[in-house]
Amino acid sequence: MNNNTRTARWTVTQTARMALITGLYVAVTVVLSVISFGAIQIRLSEMFNYLSLFNKRSIIAVTLGVAIANMASPLGLIDVVVGSVSTFIVLVVNHYVTRRLKKMSHKMIVTALMFAFSMFTVAGQLTIFYDAPFFFNWVIIGLGELVSMTVGGVIIHWISKKIDLTK
Repeated sequence: MNNNTRTARWTVTQTARMALITGLYVAVTVVLSVISFGAIQIRLSEMFNYLSLFNKRSIIAVTLGVAIANMASPLGLIDVVVGSVSTFIVLVVNHYVTRRLKKMSHKMIVTALMFAFSMFTVAGQLTIFYDAPFFFNWVIIGLGELVSMTVGGVIIHWISKKIDLTK
């Protein structure tokens, strides 16, 4: 094979790490399901969004985690589709927006703000299915996301000092 050809082959170790991220996202979401779904939510598993700053393969792992975790959502399949597609898009856009930033703290701040802003998708679902007020829900859910991402950011930052998350 030509050395110039880029392949997307993943080693067993890389695949296992991705599966671990997916499984952790699902486990944290489901264990804390009382605060993971609904109009007021603090989904601590959102901390795993930061892993994409260290390794872009985490984009797929987190997206799969969202899809699987959202199977437990009261909205069911619609939340699986909308949540996972939204997460994937935000993670990809975030990857391109943050790639030129030098300081990890700046990357994490941008990531937290992007995800908090993206909560219009959840607010939209609640408006469509429960006739809930869109802007009020967007603000409340966005603030919950910001809290989740802030707490999660501290945790991921601390973990990144102990473990190489780039692998």
